[in-house]
Amino acid sequence: MNGLPLATTFLQSENFIYVLYIIAFAMFIQGLRGLSGPTTAVRGNRIAAVGMGIAVIATLLNPSEGNWGLIALGMALGIAVGVPAARQVKMTAMPQMVALFNGVGGGAVAIISWVEFRSYGSSYGSRTIEIFGETHQVGGVPTYIAVFSVFAAIVGSVSFWGSNIAFAKLQEILPGRPISLGSAQQIVNMVLLILAVAAGIDLVAGAHSELLFIGMLIVAALLGNAVVLPIGGADMPVVISLLNAFTGLSAAATGMALNNPALIVAGMIVGASGSILTNLMATAMNRSIPSIVAGGFGGGGVVEGAEGAGEHQGTVRSTSAADAAIQLAYANRVVVVPGYGMAVAQAQHAVRELTKELESRGVEVNYAIHPVAGRMPGHMNVLLAEADVPYDQLKEMDDANSEFQRTDVSLVIGANDVTNPAAKNTPSSPIYGMPILEVADSQSVIVIKRSMNPGFAGIENELYFDPKTSMLFGDAKSAVSEITAELSSL
Repeated sequence: MNGLPLATTFLQSENFIYVLYIIAFAMFIQGLRGLSGPTTAVRGNRIAAVGMGIAVIATLLNPSEGNWGLIALGMALGIAVGVPAARQVKMTAMPQMVALFNGVGGGAVAIISWVEFRSYGSSYGSRTIEIFGETHQVGGVPTYIAVFSVFAAIVGSVSFWGSNIAFAKLQEILPGRPISLGSAQQIVNMVLLILAVAAGIDLVAGAHSELLFIGMLIVAALLGNAVVLPIGGADMPVVISLLNAFTGLSAAATGMALNNPALIVAGMIVGASGSILTNLMATAMNRSIPSIVAGGFGGGGVVEGAEGAGEHQGTVRSTSAADAAIQLAYANRVVVVPGYGMAVAQAQHAVRELTKELESRGVEVNYAIHPVAGRMPGHMNVLLAEADVPYDQLKEMDDANSEFQRTDVSLVIGANDVTNPAAKNTPSSPIYGMPILEVADSQSVIVIKRSMNPGFAGIENELYFDPKTSMLFGDAKSAVSEITAELSSL
């Protein structure tokens, strides 16, 4: 008779809940370790997902949790929206999906911070709360809750609105080019930041004004928009990673306010990993994070006259699928360089069929992957893995660059800025100093591209005017399939 109440008491005990939290964040860490390599990534993702499930269960076991109807409604809505969206999204739209989901996380953190701050408002008077196992009598908002709530609210709001702008730019709802107020932009950003911080300091100091808190959220929202709008499409992958780190840090701060160990650890893991990734990507573009936030670089626009061949720097040599097939058939070593053009055309399976045909002829084939190829980290890796390309054929930039000199043909499929020799040869170029895939060192280069329009950086690619480069204009999937058909007939 007493078994059920005893079991319920045990399941709701603080020690048992903390054990579940420890198991959960241990699985978060193990899952993150799995994401370090393509062969273990799926397993790592599943481990982390199970850990998150355990963390949710532990939170729901807390006796202080209530209003189960709203909790169930929220979970049902989240599942109804999230599962179909994740299953139906195309790989080409994955970057904006990541930006959108990240923004939702930041927005949730900002709202939770607001609610948590309100629950400790001065109208509640003196209350007894538990801080790390010790009981304290407090009045109004405890300082540590005020500090973490204010921090989470500002950063979460910036992340939410900034991520929405990133989504809109990637989805082409907004122009990919920088949208700014010119020289006044940084002044506006600084004023908004000062206003948000000043409001936060006033709230921490004891100004229990809900209107002030709402004003702080609005200013932070304006700051999120003002920071991301001036950033061009070329820097958008780095921005998404940076905003992801912001969301993690704000979640960790919310965990401190709620005294939730799993939220603290998960938030810090996301914040730390996102910060490291942001730095690595900025290094791969030879750009500092402050210069990226300052904005104004790239936008994927069309330069005047770019539709024609050779109107700016020299003569472009075009080729046909038949000629490209012959060139590839007589090569000993071919390197495929994928880019966003391959993703847009969904050409990864066609590329795999082409490389299988080459391998059947004894041609050595590898893939050169630039860290910021596509619109998010690992974009090309995921697409090629989807097409069952062997992992050992995917070469990172440094490994690939050491092999280009002994490569007979480099086949560039929609990779623009990351193959541009201007990064090495033209000091006046905005991408000068950016590490690139040095395909120009190959014996010959075939570029598959729709037109002569520039990439996200908004500048022409000097590689296209190199005498040993041939341009095959057209949709990547169709062009690759035509080359494969020509190869099969040889």
